[in-house]
Amino acid sequence: MIALGCDHGGYELMQEVIKHLEERGLEYKNFGCYSTESVDYPVYGQAAAKAVASGECDKGIIICGTGIGISISANKIKGIRLCHDCFSAQATREHNDANMLAMGARVIGPGLALKIVDIFLDTPFSNDERHVRRIGMIE
Repeated sequence: MIALGCDHGGYELMQEVIKHLEERGLEYKNFGCYSTESVDYPVYGQAAAKAVASGECDKGIIICGTGIGISISANKIKGIRLCHDCFSAQATREHNDANMLAMGARVIGPGLALKIVDIFLDTPFSNDERHVRRIGMIE
């Protein structure tokens, strides 16, 4: 199950992500927002992050205008490890077992966003001892 969260700036891109997840047959839980009406991104970023941290959802995808504000708010939740682009999605999934992807709808377009989503969802954690040890040190 994938936790989703966005603010008004990320709403339209999130609709593309939702369509993509549905096409892939993947389950998700949408924590909002639900329109382009102005909202406060910490509410939605933290709701999705709490669902991931608690184990209710396996991974999360969050979107705001820049991707930064919503990632800062999600990162306040213990156990959250974020990525944001193609390289970081692959490397941090492999090395840090990243469990959330944050994107900026005003920074990237839908084509690149969906490529990043696929990399994030399809890259497994390596489970190498050194990476497990380092994650433990972070936690």
